[in-house]
This record gives sequence, structure tokens and C-alpha cells, in this order.
Amino acid sequence: MKTHHLAFPPLRRGPLTTLQVNLGYRCNQACSHCHVDAGPTRTEAMDGDTLSLIPKVLAARGLGCLDLTGGAPELHPQFRQLVVAARRLGVEVIDRCNLTILSEPGQEDLARFLAGQGVTVVASLPCYLAANVDLQRGSGVFARSIAALRQLNALGYGQPDGGPGLHLVYNPQGPALPPPQAQLEADYRRVLASEHGVVFTSLYALANMPIQRFASWLQARGQLEPYQELLQARHRSENLEQVMCRSLISVDWQGWLFDCDFNQQLGLAAAPPSRPRHHLRDLLVHDPAGDPIAVADHCFGCTAGGGSSCAGALSQPPSL
Repeated sequence: MKTHHLAFPPLRRGPLTTLQVNLGYRCNQACSHCHVDAGPTRTEAMDGDTLSLIPKVLAARGLGCLDLTGGAPELHPQFRQLVVAARRLGVEVIDRCNLTILSEPGQEDLARFLAGQGVTVVASLPCYLAANVDLQRGSGVFARSIAALRQLNALGYGQPDGGPGLHLVYNPQGPALPPPQAQLEADYRRVLASEHGVVFTSLYALANMPIQRFASWLQARGQLEPYQELLQARHRSENLEQVMCRSLISVDWQGWLFDCDFNQQLGLAAAPPSRPRHHLRDLLVHDPAGDPIAVADHCFGCTAGGGSSCAGALSQPPSL
């Protein structure tokens, strides 16, 4: 039986706290769940003039967090310069890191740079089992990821007594919601510590969004519509208050503004149809608090079950 179609509820922005910037689509990996279709052959990258606006916007809006993503954001030639500029403003910098970048040629000192700047690392590790990770992200990725985590641990990351934050990201293998985050985090801690000597700060359990590469994968298997119906059926209205788009704004590699990274990939700009498209430079003078948020069916991926945001589950899902 088909799920009755439910329109996603209207939302408006709260106070802006986080600027999430996509520095470009070049990546040393091409993961099956990647919603930006990043990979080694992509050439899109933010230009210097646009990048120079970022510290100015952080200061103008009094923001506390700069969240850097890609692709592999570390491959942008001005990545380190941007990190230093933001840290000088006292802003927390998050590096959304795929871990294998730490062992790429020319990046041998990257982990030490991140630690020296006190950068928070949010690292992709979709499972604690090698076979599952390699299936989703490529042969040998799990072993390289564990080596990177050990390197970060040695620099003070993820330690129980302090040091920079090291947050791991879990994604399901296919068209299913993540299990409860707390139990999954306990499993990650047990296996990674006992088998690999790895520690971390926390685990973020994220649902896969039915867009771009993952949507194509689902469509080819006849699973796109059932997955979309699952997300809608598991919608929980209590998650609406905590979704990331209420406090975060997403910037693409050209400087255009979107309500979240997923809207960015779908071209749903952060401005109502009656107003001009917004650019990063507009944040120098415009406070987006109270602006309407562009929503569509994929947004159910953020409110289904325990909820899903850039900082993991929003709540514990109800018992089934």
C-alpha cells in the first residue's frame, strides 16, 4: 500500500550560528552514498575572492562555527589559510574529513596542522567492520581510516580527558534508517577500542538522503519510492525544532546560499521566489533569522525516526 503523500511542514530560520561552506567537489574518493557526487575528476573549487568573504561574514554575523565540507575540503589550495583566519577570530572550525585524505601524497602534515589549530574533526566511518566500509567506500579504505584515527588519537584527538573533538559519522548501507545512535555509539566504542585501540568523542548517525548518487543507486534497484515512503512514514514533528537548517546556512563553491547542504545539491536556493537569490556577500548586511526555509520531500530524511542532522540524531526514535 502506498503511503499517503504528506507535505513537509513550513519552517523559518532561527538565529544563525553556523556557516557551512562547500569548498569544492574534488575528492580522493567516490563513495556510493555521496550526495554531492564528489570524486577525483571533479574540478569545481571556490575562488579566492569568494573565499576571502568567509572571515568577514563570520565577524559581521558574530558566528561561532565554520563548518568546512566538500569533496575533500582539505584539497582546496587555500584550506589552511582559511582555517587560520577563522581560528584567529575565535571561531570553532569543523573539518568534515574522509580520513583517507590524511595519507594522500602532500598531506602528510595535515593531521598535525589540524591539531595545532584545534580544528574539530568530523570523520566518515560508516561502519566498524572492514568489509562494510570497503563495500561502501572502496577497497582498503577501512585500513587507511583506522591508521588515520590512530594518527589523530596520537595528537590528542578524541581523548576522554579533553583535546580536540573527533566525531565519527555512520551511514546505513542501503535504504534503511540508522539504528538508535546511543546503542550504535556504544558498539563503535567497544569494537574500535578492543580491536584497533581507537578512541573518539562521539558518533553521529546520519540517514542517507534520497538525492544525487544515492537516489540513482536506489532508482536502479527499484527502491527509491519505498525509501521515500519510509522516511515520510517515520516523520516525527518533535524533530522540527532541532533540524540544522534553523541555525546553519550552506554556501556552495560559487558563494550562493542554501538552507542546507542537501538543498544545495538540488538547487533549492535560500530565498523565497519573490526575492533575489542570496550570495555569501549578502550576509555582510543581511541577518537571515526569520527567513522562510525551502523544504521538499527529501527533508523527511532529517525528521524520520531519531532525526538526522550535521550533528547526528536529534532524538531517540520510538520503539517499533
